Amino acid sequence: MDHVAQIRMRTWITAVSATTCFLFAATLGAQGTGTIIGVVTDSTGAPIIGAEVSVASRALRDVTDERGEYRLGGTLDGQVSLTARRLGFVPQTLNVSVSSQSLLRQDIRLARAPIVLPPVAIRTQRVDYTGRLAGYYQRLQSHSGGYFISRDEIDKAATSKLTQLLTHVPAISMNRMRGGGSGVRMRQRNCWPLVWIDGLPMGAGEVDLDAFPPSTIQGIELYLGSTTAPMRYQADREQSSCGTILLWSRGPDTDPVLPPSANKWDFDRMVASLTIFTPDQVDKPALPDNVHPIDVKYPPALFAAGVKGSVLAEFVVDAKGKIEYQTLGIVSSTHPLFSDAVRRALENAQYTPAVRRGVAVRQLVQQPFDFMVANGKMPGA
Repeated sequence: MDHVAQIRMRTWITAVSATTCFLFAATLGAQGTGTIIGVVTDSTGAPIIGAEVSVASRALRDVTDERGEYRLGGTLDGQVSLTARRLGFVPQTLNVSVSSQSLLRQDIRLARAPIVLPPVAIRTQRVDYTGRLAGYYQRLQSHSGGYFISRDEIDKAATSKLTQLLTHVPAISMNRMRGGGSGVRMRQRNCWPLVWIDGLPMGAGEVDLDAFPPSTIQGIELYLGSTTAPMRYQADREQSSCGTILLWSRGPDTDPVLPPSANKWDFDRMVASLTIFTPDQVDKPALPDNVHPIDVKYPPALFAAGVKGSVLAEFVVDAKGKIEYQTLGIVSSTHPLFSDAVRRALENAQYTPAVRRGVAVRQLVQQPFDFMVANGKMPGA
């Protein structure tokens, strides 16, 4: 091949390569890169942990995290079928439309399957309060004499400044301190209120309330008058006339031991291999032992605030009726403290084992728990 022919060949190869790259890029662009995000919840609105969300036609799959959230991204464009499934729930398929380069939010609610056990009801009219927060919980429950801001209300407000939270209460206004901090005034008085933290009085003078991040506060009590505060938190009449603020901090006694987490056991595979069984695969399903009922303690902080809720726990009951505690996971929960109370109760729980073909077998159990208190309210209500 002469020199001219070689140059023509190189030019042709370059042109073909450029055209191929252009066509490949155009194909990728045509496929689209839409994304679907959302939350999977149960019928109570609680997030479901460990639910599989998929688009089969695109081979896309994700599993919800501890907040029930999922994210599917990739070659999504146009009409697709979105499916959510989890053991113990009725699967749901939705047809959704995704635009290229766009973000679509699609929340999914799943109904519990009929094979789930009846709920264990935790109903109580009284909780014995103990520890450093006992007095606060008693006063919060009775709501006598002052204004109360519970932890759920603090977290819902999502503010970084304590003074902004306090000024939501009638008759309280914010006051700028000379040193740059922030305090409050009650009933338009010119003097600063007394401030106590965990039952201890703060030093003389006005307290910079914004030095206490709301995220560290378990509860707040506000007393506008000189005699409305609890007796032990009253100073002389002149000082107390400016009002009293009681702050209670968070700590090991206010937070759950472990947050809700997805179960790491592949129960689907264990069921498929007949290592364990589901309630519809046995002749007699595992049931709570009526002789030794599950003893669940209502979390004091939630009982005092009148908060009710629910938990769905998942675990394996062995052939002797004992819970294989290492398999215990929380499927859905309206509050971490409820989850913690259920975990503690199930440590010593006893079930009657499942029976299949006359033999006791291991069974996967999903046990609901309903927490109810007189005149309670759902979280965020």
